[in-house]
Amino acid sequence: MGQWFKGRIYERRSDLSPDGKYLIYFAAKYVSKGEALYSWTAISFAPFIKALALYAKGDTYYGGGLWTTNRSYWLNPGPGYNSALFDTGLVSEDMSYQPPRIGNAECLGVYYPRLLRDGWKLLHSLRSDKAKTDIFEKDLSHAWRLRKFALAGSIKVPGRGVYRDEHELVHSKTGTVIKFPKWEWAERDGQDVVWAEGGKLMRAVVGEGGLQSTRLIRDFNDMTFEPIEAPY
Repeated sequence: MGQWFKGRIYERRSDLSPDGKYLIYFAAKYVSKGEALYSWTAISFAPFIKALALYAKGDTYYGGGLWTTNRSYWLNPGPGYNSALFDTGLVSEDMSYQPPRIGNAECLGVYYPRLLRDGWKLLHSLRSDKAKTDIFEKDLSHAWRLRKFALAGSIKVPGRGVYRDEHELVHSKTGTVIKFPKWEWAERDGQDVVWAEGGKLMRAVVGEGGLQSTRLIRDFNDMTFEPIEAPY
C-alpha cells in the first residue's frame, strides 16, 4: 500500500512513470518557509516516497514534474530550484522536453500537460471573477464520453481544495448527461471507468445505458497511521 506521509503531497504536480515503477512528486511540510525542505520534488519507487533523487524548493510555486519515458522525467522549473541534494542516478532529467504552455505556475502547469499527454482533449474554458473552469473530455465505449471539469478559484467547498475536479458522462449521440457530483477523480482504464469517491476507489463497465457492474477496488476509510519504512 505504500507509505503514510504527514504533510501535503500535491497530486496534480505528481506523475507515475509509464511502467508504474517510479513516482515523481511534489510535497511540503510547511515547517519553516525558505528552508530547503519546506517543500521539495522527489523521485521514488512507487508506491513508496523515500527519495531516490531529491530537489529542494522552499516554497509552493512550480515544483513536481512529468515522466517523458520510463527512465527520464521533466522537472517543473521555477525560481528557487537548486540542483539535486542527492541523486542515485537510476533515472535522469530530460533537459529537452518542453510541455505545452498551459495552466499556471502551480498545480495546473503540470496537471494540464499530464491530462493532454494521457489522451484528454481540452474543449473550452470558462472564466468568472471568482473562479475558472477548464473542461476536458475523453472518449469511452458505446458513444459515451467522460467529461472532467477542472475547477480553480476562491469558491470554497468543504473538504475540497482550491483545485478540484467534477465529472459527468455525456452521450455523444443522444446528448444524455449523467452527473457524478461526489467523484473526486476519474479516468478511463481500458473499457472501464475508475474513480475515487468518499475514500473509496471504484470501477465500472461502460455499457449502452452508462455505467454498469459497479464494484469496489478498495475502501481506504479504515486505514490508520503505521510507521512503514520503504523496502529500499
